[in-house]
Amino acid sequence: MLHTLLQQISYFTPEDIAAFLPLWKKQVHLNRYDYLIRQGQVEQGLYFVASGALRIYYPTQEEDICVGFGYPNTLIVSFPSFVDNKPSAYYIQALKKSELLGINKADFVQLMAERPNVKAFWYRELERALVGKIEREVDLLLPEPEKRLERVMQRSPHLFQHIPKKYIASYLRMSPETLSRLR
Repeated sequence: MLHTLLQQISYFTPEDIAAFLPLWKKQVHLNRYDYLIRQGQVEQGLYFVASGALRIYYPTQEEDICVGFGYPNTLIVSFPSFVDNKPSAYYIQALKKSELLGINKADFVQLMAERPNVKAFWYRELERALVGKIEREVDLLLPEPEKRLERVMQRSPHLFQHIPKKYIASYLRMSPETLSRLR
């Protein structure tokens, strides 16, 4: 599956793919509610979600604040921890049985230094993530829950295929009942 996706990246050469694929050595099998990373751990890997669904959340005493998701054919990571090499403030938890492939951060950084196309791929992923976070910030600033839902449905309709509604409601900062009523 990862191989097929990498082949679809127009600027990747067969040599780039051949160098990249073998580094995704870590196979992770998570059952429902298992953790990929817990708050306080330092993230040392980047993960490709082959199957399943995961949530990234920040815990508070009142609630768990959902800040993102992973589902098939996406990358997932506790990004601040991955970049800064500091303990994660977030949890990444499987919402259903999930299969992931992981690449070690050191291997990934080394490959980016050796292969400009892999570095370009990472920058593109970062750009997409930044645009997504800016869009999410706008979503959260909108006072009307129906507008928040409308924007997310336009941007990411696939969420509703992979993620249980109660977590989407948390992501949208509304109650599950409000989400049900609006849908």
